[in-house]
Amino acid sequence: MRNRLLPYVLLVLVTAACKPEEVAKEAVPAGPPPCIQAKIDEIAAQEVANPPVRVYSYQYAGKKVYYFTPRCCDAASKLYDESCTLLCSPDGGITGRGDGRCRDFFATRTDEELVWADPRKKN
Repeated sequence: MRNRLLPYVLLVLVTAACKPEEVAKEAVPAGPPPCIQAKIDEIAAQEVANPPVRVYSYQYAGKKVYYFTPRCCDAASKLYDESCTLLCSPDGGITGRGDGRCRDFFATRTDEELVWADPRKKN
């Protein structure tokens, strides 16, 4: 009888050791910073781009950054830090190479996560 109760007792002890706030924080994934979300909301309120805009997060140069794909053709992409400071345009523009301020972005970025993709389609 004692051996059958042991797993239940351990489960109760482990569960009781966790504070409810800690469990809640781990269960809810963090979204983008409010200023990045505001930029996404602004794009969503505009006419759909061709191709539709996507926003990715990466680790780059020791910090988390947000990459907004180019809206169209010769438009430049935008790379922001978590404070919404525009760091550079890694690609796009007339040359397709961006503004040249972060030439190593594509080679050194890590931890890609899709943050948002415009679900609308261009007619």
